[in-house]
Amino acid sequence: MSLPPSRRRLLALPLLALCAAALPSVSIAQAAWPARPIRIVVAYPPGGISDNIARALAERLSLQLSTSVVVENRAGAGGSIGMDLVAKAAPDGYTVGFSSISPLALNPHLGKLPYDPLKDIAPVASVMYSPVVLLATPAFEGKDFKDVLAAAKAKPGSVRWSTSGLATVGHIVLEQVQQGAKVEFTHVPYKGGGQQLTDALGGQFEVISTNLSGAVMPHIKSGKLRPLAVGAPARVDTLPQVPTFAELGLTPANLSSLFGVFAPAKTPDAVLVRLNTEINLALQTPDLRKRLLSADNVPTAGSAAEFARQIALESDNNARIIKAAQIKVD
Repeated sequence: MSLPPSRRRLLALPLLALCAAALPSVSIAQAAWPARPIRIVVAYPPGGISDNIARALAERLSLQLSTSVVVENRAGAGGSIGMDLVAKAAPDGYTVGFSSISPLALNPHLGKLPYDPLKDIAPVASVMYSPVVLLATPAFEGKDFKDVLAAAKAKPGSVRWSTSGLATVGHIVLEQVQQGAKVEFTHVPYKGGGQQLTDALGGQFEVISTNLSGAVMPHIKSGKLRPLAVGAPARVDTLPQVPTFAELGLTPANLSSLFGVFAPAKTPDAVLVRLNTEINLALQTPDLRKRLLSADNVPTAGSAAEFARQIALESDNNARIIKAAQIKVD
């Protein structure tokens, strides 16, 4: 004889209670996350575009998660100092990092790091990419990128190409162009972008590769710096007439700076999934998208697995080009 539904439910209650009691305590802790403030470690100095976007993301996540989300800047060593702090933090979801992928995909090929990029860090979600733009300075009389290649082929080393430093994304773009187009440039590396931009306006070299930003756009609009190509998955909305390196036949050079959120390895999967979901939701909000796009950064989002795949792909490409070009950082 079958029991009525109400009776079956009553008999099931003790079994459900027993199952709940058998669950490990970590599951209860995960279900309660977040129960206290979350810290976002930004691997760059205050005031820059990455810092501004990280703070805007923190504000949005604070609203969504109903808890404080605070930003802490730990700049230095191309992002490696901030990433090391994240790698060594407790894997509980209360410390995460905001950085470009360079500390995982570029820096490991240039020297020994205090963390293992594969074992100590968990990619959570991509947030944005910052296009790399190649600009002609007043010292270059050519009209477009083809003229740059033509000048470099006619007289190897005559075209001076400036980057913000050795082994930066802009430097990798330069090396990829040299290899792909079979040309030779004279590399002019700086230690950061401030003096580099000043010297570009003064015509101290012919071309400059740099991230597209609010500091650069006014000089493009005035005509003092002329855009020749961009490294980005697609043409940039603010520069629709400028082709990507891929369109110019140099797909390996079509690089941009990809930024995202990272967590310590061994952070519970449930927390990582929740973080990924909340970040993707934040990137859909009009206010955050406007902040990104107004600074010429493009929102990305997506799964943690896809973000990890992008990091692995760029790491492999960087390893190859760094070895081929014999790039070394003192």
